Amino acid sequence: MATATCVEKTVVVATLRSRDLHGRADWVEKELPALIDTASNASLLQTLGINVDTLTSDARPDRGVVDSTLS
Repeated sequence: MATATCVEKTVVVATLRSRDLHGRADWVEKELPALIDTASNASLLQTLGINVDTLTSDARPDRGVVDSTLS
């Protein structure tokens, strides 16, 4: 088991749409889970231009302990 920080997919999608990156937002909606693990998806989030540190605190719920066998 490991501790993970997640960001809600809806926040990422809204951020991309606010930047008129609708194609990327559509892809995120289709391909990523409702809660995006920021550690395992760090490179992807960086590629999308999402800086998790600048998102609002309600967008970054700490979901506590995540069972890595569920991935």
